[in-house]
Amino acid sequence: QVQLVESGGGLVQAGGSLRLSCAASGTTFNINHMGWYRQAPGKRRELVAVVTRGGITNYADSVKGRFTISRDNAKNTVYLQMNSLKPDDTAVYYCSALVNGGTYWGQGTQVTVSS
Repeated sequence: QVQLVESGGGLVQAGGSLRLSCAASGTTFNINHMGWYRQAPGKRRELVAVVTRGGITNYADSVKGRFTISRDNAKNTVYLQMNSLKPDDTAVYYCSALVNGGTYWGQGTQVTVSS
């Protein structure tokens, strides 16, 4: 089993920055991809960014050039640096970890961007 705990969310003005962190614990040796998803009110959960164990990244078009995902395998931690935040980025952000048996999710952290 894998447990994921997010931190770093909060309230920020448009144009500002936040860094989210997600620490994984438990049976972490079998984690493959790690990523960040978000869900805004009334919308489906969507992919924000994903990183493989080897460091290859992929981003949603809406955040390319503004967000950076990174991973510290030694610490079993994944980060999301969010710059130039927009009100449309307001959502609950969820950390995810892909293992052979499925996907694990954190509890989510709220990001609110005011105009």
